[in-house]
Amino acid sequence: MSNAPYAVDVEEGKLYSWCTCGFSQKQPFCDGSHRDKTEKRSLKWTAPKTGKVYFCGCKNTKAPPLCDGSHTE
Repeated sequence: MSNAPYAVDVEEGKLYSWCTCGFSQKQPFCDGSHRDKTEKRSLKWTAPKTGKVYFCGCKNTKAPPLCDGSHTE
């Protein structure tokens, strides 16, 4: 897990599964690692348009799954 955001090129209409627990080895996306470690679940997010977005890496964003700069506070 990284405190910095993950820059990802997304496709309009595609569903992404953002890791909320921090255990995934495929950050910022869920790989199912949470199943035996926590009750947290992934957050599903559909890209509204094609382009680059910044997924939160610190997991403290108030605008999940996207970075809001919380890692700098």
